[in-house]
Amino acid sequence: MNKLPLAKRVQILSMLCEGSSMRSISRVVDVSINTVSKLLEDAGRACTAFHDDTVRGVQAKRVQVDEIWSFCYAKQANVADAKRAPDGAGDVWTWTAIEADTKLIISYLIGGRDAEYANAFIGDLKDRVANRIQLTSDGHRAYLDAVEEAFGADVDYAQLVKIYGDVPEAHKGRYSPSDCIGALKVPVQGGPNRKHISTSYAERQNLTMRMQMRRFTRLTNAFSKKFENHAHMVALYTVWYNFVKLHKKHRMSPAMAAGVSDRLWSMEDVAALVEAAAPTPSKRGPYKKRAT
Repeated sequence: MNKLPLAKRVQILSMLCEGSSMRSISRVVDVSINTVSKLLEDAGRACTAFHDDTVRGVQAKRVQVDEIWSFCYAKQANVADAKRAPDGAGDVWTWTAIEADTKLIISYLIGGRDAEYANAFIGDLKDRVANRIQLTSDGHRAYLDAVEEAFGADVDYAQLVKIYGDVPEAHKGRYSPSDCIGALKVPVQGGPNRKHISTSYAERQNLTMRMQMRRFTRLTNAFSKKFENHAHMVALYTVWYNFVKLHKKHRMSPAMAAGVSDRLWSMEDVAALVEAAAPTPSKRGPYKKRAT
């Protein structure tokens, strides 16, 4: 079985987490794009399982949640006219929950932006925190029922409802929203501290996602072509962000600041995690000639 050297695997994983496209990686590392895709799939599965098992029992205080938009294969309005659109084509939303003090991504979910996904996302967040938290979201109405169903009365919850002005005539049709002219702090459940009703850290983390994953970059042709690969990349990014990325303020990774890890990881550790999760190759059977 052909196996990439460790140095090349580390280089591919590092470039994926630094905003390089898959084709540019294949050219720089001098490997097939199928090799890059296969490594991304393996890394996504390994990182998904690792995050699910490791990031639990988090002692969090202030958690902020938000959703970030992207699309797969084609934008939702163009899916009906797209040729051979695969399952999962169209708008894709990535839900993230970040701890404001440690900057740890506690939970994430990729899919739609409806009540079903809101319930699944907030339910997963509830299963990963070990204490009562102050939770802040934007004004998305799906959060109201989701938080009530998951936390009940055991949460201090508030929404930061932003107010947008009218879109200027010259800007109509652009992808950017109109200017934000204000925000309302709306307590919903419990006794949230108004000083900490904010989604700034979650929104800043959204910017990091757009900068670090090429498929999230707007106005390019690097968008995801397969929903599965989109999910694999988010899983790899989350482990990189939590365990490998050195946070400048804390001078440690978010996982170390949250007590989830006792050391700073390297990309070699991520490559080792992927290799450990890979199935053991079976012995090849005897070769049989094809009858002519």
